[in-house]
Amino acid sequence: MGAADGVFDALGDPTRRALMARLSRGPMSVSDLGRPFDITLAAVVQHLQVLERSRLVRTEKVGRVRTCRVEPAGLDAAGAWLAERRALW
Repeated sequence: MGAADGVFDALGDPTRRALMARLSRGPMSVSDLGRPFDITLAAVVQHLQVLERSRLVRTEKVGRVRTCRVEPAGLDAAGAWLAERRALW
């Protein structure tokens, strides 16, 4: 799977898009990030792993707290794919 495929796959899920929207307000812990969702903390972590693999989110663990933040450069692959298609169309 290419980088753009990973980004589109990650953003194809409404929960992951909602997580990204919350993170666009600034970094937050995994527990704070998942609080408004009706899913388990383990499910939040699974969604974050998909977002991390696609390079849209970066997490850092300090002590017992894992903090998540948006990685804006992660959208570059999707942006390049879209730009190529736009030029062709």
